[in-house]
Amino acid sequence: MKLVNKVAFVTGAGQGMGRAMVRRFAEEGAVVVAADINLDAARESIEGLAGGSALALACNVADGATVAAAMATVVERFGRLDVLVNNAGVGSVDAFLDTPDEHWQRVIGVNLTGVFLCSREAARLMHQSGQGGVIVNLSSTAALSGEGPSHYCASKAGVMGLTRSLARELAASQIRVNTIVPGPTNTPMMAGIPDDWMQSMVKAIPLGRMCEPSEIAAVAAFLASDDASFITGQNIAVNGGMAFI
Repeated sequence: MKLVNKVAFVTGAGQGMGRAMVRRFAEEGAVVVAADINLDAARESIEGLAGGSALALACNVADGATVAAAMATVVERFGRLDVLVNNAGVGSVDAFLDTPDEHWQRVIGVNLTGVFLCSREAARLMHQSGQGGVIVNLSSTAALSGEGPSHYCASKAGVMGLTRSLARELAASQIRVNTIVPGPTNTPMMAGIPDDWMQSMVKAIPLGRMCEPSEIAAVAAFLASDDASFITGQNIAVNGGMAFI
């Protein structure tokens, strides 16, 4: 098991890739904090996990006070934080010229500001511990291709740039920062995408299918583990050959 004695905090843990990462991290021996704006969904993600090895928390990643309170709860309960996975994300199908201000603010607030707020709090804890840590961010192939709503593409491209900056700045504290860049993945978030758009995306994937959440979780577990001890500042595409970085 790759993550024994590690405490991992996963945002957007209530469904899709987040839920898959919670389950995979637990299988790898980690104590897992499943954080989601929907507490009931977070609780469902940790059902059946060993008692004392998992905790569900309500957390709005776009609100700094809420994030700080959630991180404080983790330290109070488990004494440390070793891994942060910034998975929480939202989107909406908006043409650029018709995008309402509130949609732009919401998508940027969750997908980019949320990564900043959670990473800042986690990095402070990791720095104070003197033991270092790992931050894994989630971007999207849309950041590479520009295919998708402008707010979503902009937020996910911002995550990739933020990853590079944090990797350099936090290296002295032995905190590694990397990003997974998924292609189309079989999650509830994809349900709102029109069928013709979905079919077009799948046709563009050389491996001929969508990614499964478990495949993203496997890469996240690797990056969080000591097997990736010399990997930082990287944006790792997991997209079936759809795009290259």
